[in-house]
Amino acid sequence: MTAQTILPANSVRGGDLVTNSLRFNTGSSDHLTRTNGGAGNRRRFTYSFWVKRSTLGTDQRVIEASTDNTGNEIDALEFTSDDIRIVHYHASGNSFSLVTDQKFRDPSAWMNIVVAFDTAQGTAANRVKLYVNGTRVTSFSTEDYPGQNYDNYFNNNNDEVYIGRRIDNGGSPSGEYFGGYLSEFVLIDGLALGPTSFGEFDEDSPTLWKPIDVSDLTFGTNGFYLQFKQAGTGTNISGMGADTSGNTNHFAVVNLTAVDQTTDTCQNNFATFNSLTPSRQSGGVVAYTEGNTKIVTAHSNANYLRYPQAYTTLGVTSGKWYAEFKIGAIGSAAVGIANTGEFGSDGTTNPYAGAANSGAVYTNGGEYRAGAFSDAGSQGTYTEDDIIGCALDLDNLAIYWHKNGTYINSGDPTSGSSKTGARAVQNPTTPGGFYVFTAGADNSGNATIEANFGSPSYANSSSATDGRVHGDFEYAPPSGFFALCSKNLGEFG
Repeated sequence: MTAQTILPANSVRGGDLVTNSLRFNTGSSDHLTRTNGGAGNRRRFTYSFWVKRSTLGTDQRVIEASTDNTGNEIDALEFTSDDIRIVHYHASGNSFSLVTDQKFRDPSAWMNIVVAFDTAQGTAANRVKLYVNGTRVTSFSTEDYPGQNYDNYFNNNNDEVYIGRRIDNGGSPSGEYFGGYLSEFVLIDGLALGPTSFGEFDEDSPTLWKPIDVSDLTFGTNGFYLQFKQAGTGTNISGMGADTSGNTNHFAVVNLTAVDQTTDTCQNNFATFNSLTPSRQSGGVVAYTEGNTKIVTAHSNANYLRYPQAYTTLGVTSGKWYAEFKIGAIGSAAVGIANTGEFGSDGTTNPYAGAANSGAVYTNGGEYRAGAFSDAGSQGTYTEDDIIGCALDLDNLAIYWHKNGTYINSGDPTSGSSKTGARAVQNPTTPGGFYVFTAGADNSGNATIEANFGSPSYANSSSATDGRVHGDFEYAPPSGFFALCSKNLGEFG
């Protein structure tokens, strides 16, 4: 079972209570850390955070408290591949563990996780409560609770708190770094709170869980409120790890930089590449990093596993949409759109069909492909460090590309039905499915591509937005074209 989608593609709910997140990249060992400066309540506390996963299939620590850097005494919450695990470990063998049998592996959705501790409770199951999207989780594959009045490591004076990593083996990283997005991270020292202190169900869509204002909560001695609004790297109010609860319990920033601060949040969910795309569709091998915005492809000829492509988590059937692709180490790149109705159903069907048949792609060799049509060389080539813009007009069934801001074939995306300099695309409902943005390798080469659907993993020099002030692009989206995010989809999708 996958997690419930938070703010799905066609929904816009609530105001801008949560405006920023941090993007954690597993391979860069990104994390935050602080040392508790006082003795708090080790039996009663709560933490809450919003998360969108990117890296799947590996153990990843989200939050941990440890008495030292040996990993012999820890309390933590982690994703164990696809489950959620809440664990306490002590070298003496006194430990507890809760592991969900529900799976949480949807890279397209934000979810809210709340964990409330109260070890003074007489009933063991009430000593640790886990809530996901406002609903308590009561079914576990492993269910061992702490003893009554047990003292956890959270809120212990001088203990270390880590967000995004596991500490182990004398301070050496164990490799369990978190990969994904985190927003509105809260710790309450001294109170065991339920999920309604952090969110609520939408009155118009009763299954939709959304954030509420948490600024008036009582945070306690070691409590903190991380909004990730600042872009600095210092351990202060200007840093990405700034505590805005009033406690000044700021976190130190390790390996995170200003480009890791994003506007992809639980209130405005941006498209990324979908790391769950099966190999029969993505072809060859696609490695996903930087919050699933960067891909590295490796070509394979086996069973039609060629032309490796990545596809976005959000798709469209109407409207006008804009994306940019920064070309990295280039072998044989292709960017554009793909129709999900054309995807192959097994390993003997060409997985490139979604892009090359009713989709449309532009290759670094200057070739345009759409359906049976191929126009070699007319588009102009592109190479490393070029930024290719893609403007998709599904209201007029046209697509335009630019290279570093200059539109190919003198295209004018604002020309509407006249489609000046455009290439035609098919109706997305024929033969079925919807359009997603795509990037990957063409023919037998490989490619490295960083996609920007409005929340890039690289710094832009201009930081242009669309007409609704969403996104962060190198080149301004054409008038009437929008970043692929939930707020825009709710209005124009």
